[in-house]
Order: sequence, then structure tokens, then C-alpha cells
Amino acid sequence: MRILKMGQVGGGIGAFIGEVHRKASRMDGGIVLVAGAFDVVPEKSLQQGKILGLDPKRVYSTYTEMIAAELALPKEERVDFISVCTPNHTHFPIAKACLEAGFNVMCEKPMTLTVEEAEELAVLVKASGKVFGLMHNYTAYPMVKLAKDMVKQGDLGKIRKVVVQYPQGWLYQLLEKSGQMQASWRTNPKTSGAAGCIGDIGTHAANLAEYITGLKITEVLADLTTFVKGRLLDDDGNVLLHFEKGAKGLLHASQISVGEENNIAIWIYGEEKGLVWHQENPNYLHVLSQTAPEQVWKRGNGYVAEKSKAAGRCTRIPSGHPEAFLEAFANNYANFADTIRAKSDKRKATAEELDFPGVEAGVRGMKFINAVVSSSKKGNVWTKI
Repeated sequence: MRILKMGQVGGGIGAFIGEVHRKASRMDGGIVLVAGAFDVVPEKSLQQGKILGLDPKRVYSTYTEMIAAELALPKEERVDFISVCTPNHTHFPIAKACLEAGFNVMCEKPMTLTVEEAEELAVLVKASGKVFGLMHNYTAYPMVKLAKDMVKQGDLGKIRKVVVQYPQGWLYQLLEKSGQMQASWRTNPKTSGAAGCIGDIGTHAANLAEYITGLKITEVLADLTTFVKGRLLDDDGNVLLHFEKGAKGLLHASQISVGEENNIAIWIYGEEKGLVWHQENPNYLHVLSQTAPEQVWKRGNGYVAEKSKAAGRCTRIPSGHPEAFLEAFANNYANFADTIRAKSDKRKATAEELDFPGVEAGVRGMKFINAVVSSSKKGNVWTKI
């Protein structure tokens, strides 16, 4: 396995998601961080590079400087891909510049600020021939992949109803006025985009529902609320969903649900059986039946890998040893990296290697945000995606 060299934009001192990306990318030993532009303040970027033990010559002040300097290196020395871990409003220009320079890209979600930017990026990805990954990590849990394969194999019968939730409580007060960095940019339209809660976590819920069912959401009826006085974007959302092939659904996302931590969960009901998965207990998939006892499928057992090749591929340790958040990120990185290697080796990547969110998921996410915001502003009316 050729070890890939990673560059990173963002992930400076104190950043949460950038550090998660770094830890996850190196988990399987196939990726090594060699370069980065970690902070908009050059001194802070250099300090982060020092903490990470990087060569100071490959710690840059800006992403444009990093792109130019890496291109000047011999091909075998430069980074193989760049990981974009910055606030939402910078994703598009950074990803665009990286792709135009010939670098593969792993990007945090949401992919862009607008649908127009997302569609432009999709065209650019196709034209560049580069590998583009979008970090929707919740679809990368082994039991989510098992759920997807159960649906695909017809275990549930025709899907009738999908209920997906993502409640958090951390923004129940005006935290953004306290100087808390994560709250400040996530609630600011200039850096977060048209939606707050729905853009930040509602897109995860929608992506999870589409991934497992294989059905696209076709239209939404949304009711967005800003409960905290002085906040500029929504902090709570309730959305009715229509899917392809007649399935109906409900999505609720909230960041003012006091006491909730990260309670993303999904219920899928078909004509024959149902499925339930909770991210806070991710190693168990519940299979429901009207004519038999409830089954609990447990991650790491051989019967899971027999049922779902994708779930088996994403399992590292035996049952009873929990795998969770970091491993889900790592699963996307592993598949993304194997797809890069396949292109480098001039072979077709396998279905399992290609099993990570890409630019299409990014476009879907932006269209979902647009439709939800539009539906709510127009007085809670059905709006097509």
C-alpha cells in the first residue's frame, strides 16, 4: 500500500474538526500529514506545524502559498491530496483552487455556501478527473452500511416511512456572544450560509436517510425557528419529507434541545420489517418485525460481514470493543485513499473503495438546505428539491 501524503487547510490550535481529520486520516497507516496552512494568522499556522512536528518549510501562511509551493516540488514529494477543514464560506474557493491545481480533495460539509457554487464544483471535479470526498461521517459507521445493504437486498420490502432526527442542546443560549469560536461562525450567515441548525446538522440527517434507503428526497415542507433571541439563523427545524417511490418521512434537527448531546438516529419502516440505529450507541442495529422478536445485530461479528461486505471492510476490531466517531471518519478516509491509489495504478476502483460521499452528496446537501429555507420562508409550503 502506497502511503499518501496529506496537506491540510484549517485545523489550527484549538480547532475541533481539523484535529479529528488528522487523527482519523492516520488511523490505518496509509496517510501521513506532511504540509498545511492551519490558520489565517501565519504565526499560529507555524506554531501548529511545530506542534505536529512538520518541516517548517512545509507549513504555510495561506492555502494559495501551499498550493504554489507544493506544485514546485517534484511530483513524488508533493502532497497527494488536500483536506479542507475550514468554516463553510471558505470551502468552495479552497476546493476549487486545489482541484484546478491538480490536487485531490477531501472537504468538510456542507460543501459550499450556495447551490450555484456546488454545481460549479461538480463540473470542475468531473473535468479535473480528481478524487473528491465530502466528510459526511455518519454514513461510514459499519452498522449504517449494514442497514443500507439490508434495504438494498430487500429485507425490509418496499420502504414506506423514514424518521430521522438530530437533536443537540449546546446552543440553547446565545453562546456566540461569549466569544466561543465554534458558535460564532456557525450562527453567522456570512460564514455559515443560509441556514444554521439545518445546514450544520440537518444536512447530516438528510444525507443519512438518503444513503441508507437509496431514495432521494424529492420535496420538503419545513418549519424553521430561531428560538434564542438575537441569533441570526435557525436553531431548530421540523421538516416533512417526500421521497422517491412514494416513501414519506419526517426530519427534525435542533440545537436548542436542552440536555441532548449528539443524538442523531434513524428509523426506517418497510412493508416487511423496520430498522433502527442510534449514533450514540452505534455498534448495534435493531431489526423490527411484526411477527417475530426484535433482533439486535452487533458490530464485529462474522454474520455482519457475511451480510454486508461494506460493513465488514469498515470493521477493525472484534465485537465488544466499541468503534465509533473517529473510526467513521477513518472509514471515509480509507476508501477515499484507496480510490486515489486505484486511479494512480490505472485500475477501476471497487464498489467498496468508492463507498464514500462525494461531490454529488455535496450538491444534494445544498439543494436540501435551499428547499428547506425556501419552504419555511414561504409559510411552510411543499417545495421541490
